[in-house]
Amino acid sequence: MGACFSNQIKTDIASSSWLSSKFLSREGSKGSASATSFSHTPRTEGEILKNANLKSFTLGELKSATRSFRPDSMVGEGGFGCVFKGWIDETSLAPSKPGTGIVIAVKRLNQEGLQGHREWLAEINYLGQLDHPNLVKLVGYCLEEEQRLLVYEFMPRGSLENHLFRRGTFFQPISWNTRVRMALGAARGLAFLHNAQPQVIYRDFKASNILLDSNYNAKLSDFGLARDGPEGDNSHVSTRVVGTQGYAAPEYLATGHLSAKSDVYSFGVVLLELLSGRRTIDKNQPVGEHNLVDWARPYLTNKRRLLRVMDPRLQGQYSLTRALKIALLALDCISMDSKVRPSMNDVVKTLEELHVQKETPKEQPNLLQPSSDNNNKSPQAVNYPRPSIM
Repeated sequence: MGACFSNQIKTDIASSSWLSSKFLSREGSKGSASATSFSHTPRTEGEILKNANLKSFTLGELKSATRSFRPDSMVGEGGFGCVFKGWIDETSLAPSKPGTGIVIAVKRLNQEGLQGHREWLAEINYLGQLDHPNLVKLVGYCLEEEQRLLVYEFMPRGSLENHLFRRGTFFQPISWNTRVRMALGAARGLAFLHNAQPQVIYRDFKASNILLDSNYNAKLSDFGLARDGPEGDNSHVSTRVVGTQGYAAPEYLATGHLSAKSDVYSFGVVLLELLSGRRTIDKNQPVGEHNLVDWARPYLTNKRRLLRVMDPRLQGQYSLTRALKIALLALDCISMDSKVRPSMNDVVKTLEELHVQKETPKEQPNLLQPSSDNNNKSPQAVNYPRPSIM
């Protein structure tokens, strides 16, 4: 187990405008939530666990469900630790034989990792009482001696990052219509959080934190960095800067001022990744194109220039009229002025309108047949969220 987690660098950047290559340290989160409202975080561990709508598993139960955390049960890893596949009974939630009952993903906290007890509690605090189709469902937890584990619904298609950036003749790229549907699902998840009372700011929206079910429906995962939004007339909350390079809003990086519009910026970055098939930070790109936002911004305002940004693997699957509307939405989301960014409610409305449009790709030469959503290949192992490297 000791070697299954990524090494991390912990940095306090109270006055810095850049992020470390990994998740940074964070203050404790406030707030547990239901679908519409929730109370502030209780101050003791027992109160938090008591208030969460989750099953308390024993370590023995999770060992039985995952075949004693055998190596061939491991399906992913991240800053938190390793993730194992298991099975439990649908009704009693008791361990069941492999292949029977419902499939679960069990994350086991690595004792030596930097993402520790606070993040574990934050995950319980939020996902334990938040419920939405576009949020990964947290089934339960285990707290036994020094062992801390989290039990989720299993997401068989892995992460958006895994599908979007894979290359090779064996893998079919995600189709255009599927990308639009994924963007809409993720946007609905963020809008739900922003409309909660008190508001929840996700604070770590990125491709690796968007998991996909068997039908490629997008669900947000990993709430270890989430926190309550501003209250009353306050426009923001002041926090230590944490997150992943390339996705954080500029005003948050510069001042530590966090608002729902910080999440909107991050959403705009992921929208650009979906359009382009490029990572937000990619040193393998030509000089001047390492930072996706900086490079793509000038090309998002007209059809002819937009073609330079669009993923060439999508040729023939979309009309430029529709693609331009999504590019302009992304441009609004990544505005340097947070006040002019749209709300996630507005983003959802725009994407819903675009999602139902039945346009045919008439504006591009050398059209290729669009790939079917069913042709996407499912990875053998689920890549659960991990911090990106700077």
